[in-house]
Amino acid sequence: MARRLVPVVLVAGFLGSGKTSLLNHLLRGNHGVRIGVIVNDFGSVGIDSMLVAGQVDSTVSLSNGCLCCAVDVEEMDTMLDRLTRADIDVIVVEASGLAEPRTLVRMILGSENPHIGYGGLVVLVDGAEFETNRTRHPELDLHVRMADLVVLNKTDLLSDDEADTVRNRIGELAERAPVLTTTHGRIDPRLLFDEVVRADDEPRQLRLDELLLEQEECHGEDGHTHLHDGYRSVTFTSAAPMNPRALARFLEEPPPGLYRVKGFVYFGIEGHTERYLVQTVGRHIRFDQAPWGRGARRHTELVLIGADIDGDAIARALDGCVSETSGGDTGPEAMTAVHRYVVES
Repeated sequence: MARRLVPVVLVAGFLGSGKTSLLNHLLRGNHGVRIGVIVNDFGSVGIDSMLVAGQVDSTVSLSNGCLCCAVDVEEMDTMLDRLTRADIDVIVVEASGLAEPRTLVRMILGSENPHIGYGGLVVLVDGAEFETNRTRHPELDLHVRMADLVVLNKTDLLSDDEADTVRNRIGELAERAPVLTTTHGRIDPRLLFDEVVRADDEPRQLRLDELLLEQEECHGEDGHTHLHDGYRSVTFTSAAPMNPRALARFLEEPPPGLYRVKGFVYFGIEGHTERYLVQTVGRHIRFDQAPWGRGARRHTELVLIGADIDGDAIARALDGCVSETSGGDTGPEAMTAVHRYVVES
């Protein structure tokens, strides 16, 4: 089976944008997730009413079973190794307000740790100070452009017209990245990581079939799950095999606002009939090969999450990726479009 990967979510933003408020919100949430926290900063950082001294390699256990540590960039990989051995479900890296996100993203993507996966770059923006900050620090525009998810924070300090102006400017910079408008750093944790359920009081990762069941149970009359203002989840299923090249094109150029895709795919191509687990964050794509299991029904089932996404348009696009409707080459050589994203076990 595919390895259980611990997603590493990077949270960046200029000083005062609300990163620690967002982190506190995630830590205080009652979602049964063990969070490993890495604070890439120096000085005193208040987390969940505790002070964590900004010393390299300091670790503090939080009251909810989570772990928090403060490191510099050079020690990041060492701490990632330590946290993945501590039965952590997700790792959140809170970058310094003056940190360069590109360095941290490259570190995660280039890590040789087989137990972690890239969970996305979340960039917080102080809506009230956005124009002032980007005038003084033009590099902030690049940070927004790099984001997999932009959180426009402190919108309670703006009028509706001011909030629309800032959101439109961020949209110009972030292009296809979802933009979430919020206050006090409050976001739905399901945007960043899957919730886990507990059996016999032991933590375990939420299985994909349980995630899909949760989506089905939460669907409203329109067939979509509303996770947050403007956010929704779409489930796609197909009993017919998927065209690997068509699906790869869909994932490489996702519809506007689409943030995460998770599920399993059946291609049904000779020599490639195994199950493929796919996980994407923004434009970062990963496939893992896994057996179907005895008696399992061969089919494709995907959960797609995003901001202001058009569920019907996404369903039509994925219907167009089904082999019997997409046309084109579906021979074994077509699997090269997928295999470039396969991580070998």
